Formats: sequence, structure tokens, C-alpha cells
Amino acid sequence: MDEALRMSQGSAGGASTLGPTDLIEVRVFQETDLSNAFRVSPEGTIDYPLCGKVKLTGMTSSQAADALTACLKNGFLKNPQVSVLIREYSSKRIYVFGEVQKPGTFPFDETMSIIQAVTLAGGFTKQAAKNSISVTRLVEGQEKKIRVPVEDIGLGREKNFLLQPGDIVFVPESFF
Repeated sequence: MDEALRMSQGSAGGASTLGPTDLIEVRVFQETDLSNAFRVSPEGTIDYPLCGKVKLTGMTSSQAADALTACLKNGFLKNPQVSVLIREYSSKRIYVFGEVQKPGTFPFDETMSIIQAVTLAGGFTKQAAKNSISVTRLVEGQEKKIRVPVEDIGLGREKNFLLQPGDIVFVPESFF
């Protein structure tokens, strides 16, 4: 479990940065024509009035606001005041399946633990092997399977395991 815990303690894979299909709301003070909601394209851009395509993937909301401010200052507005709110992290999801009540895809939260993910999926079924859960995670381009003893975490015997965007949580069936 040491390597798995180490991997879970690392960065959350840029959880607070924008990715393809995320939904943002841009507000420009006293410029209602420039204020609207935008969905980031699969290429990582939005088509913003006056600016055209603006690449936003990998940026925080503050960095995105700075990028749009710079564009608008470039011959369009004297002193634009731009704010960007992230409405939906569609690009950041986790997947929970197997012996849970409601398997599915769930929005990722920066501090999401394995316990929260199982809870979002409605909890375990009676057949769940609670100490044999596997998390599949992309690490440096390679898929890694990490065994997570969720029952031991619940009993305080192990530290909680933090998830990262894109993690796949599989709860196997117990054969006992």
C-alpha cells in the first residue's frame, strides 16, 4: 500500500485547471455583449467575441481571465475587468463500477477520496469485496492498478486514498 498511498498523495493532476468540454462563464464588467457561458472545445479553445479562438486548457480560472483580458486590451477595450467562473468540470471525472449500488461516472472534486467515490456510487452491495478494490490510474502514460483496502480505511487501519481525475474504481465481487 506504500506506493499506492504515495501516488494518492501527489498532485491531483491539475484538478483546478480547465480541460476539453468544461463549461465556463465569462463576465466582463459593464460589457454584457462579451459576458456569456462557453464550453471549451475538444481542442481546448473557446470562440470568444473579438478575440476568436482562445486556448484555455491547462489554465486556472484566473489565468483564463488574464488571457481574455490581454486579448480585449489589444485594441478593443481600454481597461477590461474580466472574471472567469468554472461552472462544470466535465473534463474531470472518475468512474466507479462493480459491486456498488449505482455504478457510473461522477464529477471529480479536488479532495475526493475513495470513500467519497464509493458513497457517490450509493455504497457497496452485499457481495462487494471491500478490501480488494482496485483503482486504475494513468501514471506517466502507463495504466497502473492500485489495490485499495477500503474496509480497512473505514476502520481506521489505513490512511484514506485520494483520487485523481480519470481514475477508474472497480469494486470486485466477494466469493465468500
